[in-house]
This record gives sequence, structure tokens and C-alpha cells, in this order.
Amino acid sequence: MTIKVLPGPKGPGLLIRVSEWIGPLPFRQSALLFGLLIAFWFFGTNTLESMNRAGLTPGFGFLSQQANFEIGESVIAYRAGDSYGRALLAGLANTAKVALFGCILATILGVTLGIARLAGNRLIAALIRGYVEILRGTPLLLQLFVWTGIFQSLPAPRNAVTVLDLAFLSNRGVFVPSVSIAGFSVFVWLPVLCLFAGGVALAARRIFKETNLYISKSLGLVAVSIGLPLAILAYIGHPPLIEVPARGGFNIRGGWSLTPEFAALLTGLTINASAMISEIVRSGIQSVQMGQWEAARALGLKPGQIMRLVVLPQALRVITPLMTSSYLDLTKNSSLAVAIGFPDIVSVANTTANTTGQVIESIAIIMVVYLTVNLFVSALMNQYNRKIALKGAYPR
Repeated sequence: MTIKVLPGPKGPGLLIRVSEWIGPLPFRQSALLFGLLIAFWFFGTNTLESMNRAGLTPGFGFLSQQANFEIGESVIAYRAGDSYGRALLAGLANTAKVALFGCILATILGVTLGIARLAGNRLIAALIRGYVEILRGTPLLLQLFVWTGIFQSLPAPRNAVTVLDLAFLSNRGVFVPSVSIAGFSVFVWLPVLCLFAGGVALAARRIFKETNLYISKSLGLVAVSIGLPLAILAYIGHPPLIEVPARGGFNIRGGWSLTPEFAALLTGLTINASAMISEIVRSGIQSVQMGQWEAARALGLKPGQIMRLVVLPQALRVITPLMTSSYLDLTKNSSLAVAIGFPDIVSVANTTANTTGQVIESIAIIMVVYLTVNLFVSALMNQYNRKIALKGAYPR
């Protein structure tokens, strides 16, 4: 321990280096780790004693027991009497569905709004700015309540609002055209189709590598990666079937039906996230130097070509890290579904905890699920960010 006498405003004072008095760095780290272990042991012991007094057996054995509750909407087949593990899997599938569609739709809407705000039209820019400020200035939970009220106040199926006779909006849900392959929804085949299309796209990129026109190469990649799988499915006798919803009796039949809760949740998350993404896109575009715009104009490129070929590729280096945060926020915000009655993983886990009493285990499952999903999304976005980053632009 080091003691020094230093002058002070009220006379000499003592300065004691506590770190030297406690000990060297390895000893201090070991002491901190030992203290944390004691704290975890203390709280864990108290928790186990409380569970034993309540007649509960700690562990995840309850996942194999029969669940006595229904789930109003599920991607996978589930009914009362199935195991709690399957019920939680159904809730996880609902969360993944909302997060996937929310990220896709929010990206499309946010990028469109961000570019439109910089188009030079003052009226459009003012409207988008108001849109962004309202959504950023109000709680997301309040927005979800508003969208829930809107979808529940829609007319009955007989008087449903129709959009080009392809989609119907009613108080029983939203009905849109569906695509099925071999009797199964296209969403069941989506992972396989994505992997196949990705492999075809990589092969097609090598074929079009010597093509000088960027547009023709892009169109060729899209045509081959999407058209070839569809042609193979048609050749083997399982072409994609499109089913359009139609009024039938007192309800709407056919197509893909979205419950009011799912439609409200997806709409609320998409619109809220699109406001953030539009600002990210706007700031990323404005980070590109004006010299890039002038050089592209000097080459005779049109405004659309300048944005697509020159500006956006450079802006992506600024946009991508912030987009990762937006995707993670949207995924975590989907947990607010419990407030509007949509059976996501949080809602199902809460019901499981109430019926089994395994509160700690249910909370642990929620934490692990969201942590795993967010780490997976973050890993994918970080991989893409490393791919587009300038090599040697910053020290490693």
C-alpha cells in the first residue's frame, strides 16, 4: 500500500493507492471471480429451496409433458395435448415469421422513403420528415394498439375492402393470394428454394463474369436463379399454384389469411422500423461526396443509374452496420406481440410458465431464443459488412 501526502484546499491530505493495498492484478481478478461465484451460488441455492417448498422440480423435463392450451395461430401443426416443447416451437416459428417478413418489408419501405426524401421534391420531403418524426416520437406499443384497433374495426367479410379483387381486408383478417408447391405452402419450401437459387446464382455469376453491362448481368442472374427452379418444378409435375382469395358465403375463402393480430403486429413493426431505416439510408447517401455525383453525371449516367451504380454501393458501407441494429431491434420488438394477443414465443412461454410453474426455465428459454436469433442475424450482417468494406480502410 502506497501512502502519499499531497497538498489540498484545506491543508495536506493523504492519497492511498487501494489497488496496491489489495494486491496485484491477477489476485484482484481472482477475487472478483470468486465473489461472483459466491453470489451465483447464494441466489441459486435460494431459488432451488423456494422451488422445493413450492413442490416444483427444477429442470426442463416439463417440455415433454402435455400442454392443455390452444394456440390461435401457428406456422407448424399444433393442438391442445401436444407437448410444451412443441408449443414453444410453434411460438418460435411465429416469432421468426414476423421478424423475417418485418425485416424484408421494412427494408423495402425504408429504402424507398430514404431515397424519395432526397429526390428534391419539397412536399414529399416534408411529408416523409413528418412521417419519421411521428413514428420516432411515439411509443411502439401505442402504435401497435392503434393498428390493432384499425384492423379490428374493418368491415365484415361480406363488405370487406378489396384491392383489385386480389386482396381483402376484413375484421376477420387480411386475405392475400398464396403460392403452393406440391400441396404445401411456398414458405415450407422457401429455405430449399433459397439455397438452390443461391447455388444457381453463383454458377450464373461465373457465366456472366465477362459481361460488361451491369444491368444485363443483374437481369440474367435474377432470371436464371428464379426461372430455373420454377422450370424444374414444372418439368417434374409440380408447378407453383397461385390461389386467389374470393368471397364465399359469410367468409372469404382461399388464399393466405393473416389474422388481425398478425397483420397489426407486422404492420406496426414494419412501419416503425421503416422510419429508422429511411434515416439510415438518407444519412448513408449524404455521406457520399458530391464529386462522385459530378463524375457520374460527366459520364452521361442517368439519375437512376447514378443512384444504383455509384452512390448506393458506396453508401452501403455506412448503411449496413446501422441496418444490423435496426434488424435486431425489430426482432426484439416483436416480443410486444404479447400485448395484442399474437402467440409469439413470449406469449407461449408466459402461458407455459403459468400452467407449469416453471417460471425460471421459461424465462431462460426466452432469453436463449432471442439471443440465438440475434446472434445469427448479427453474424450474417457482419459477414456482408466485411464483404463490402474497403480493404485497408481502417487498422485491424
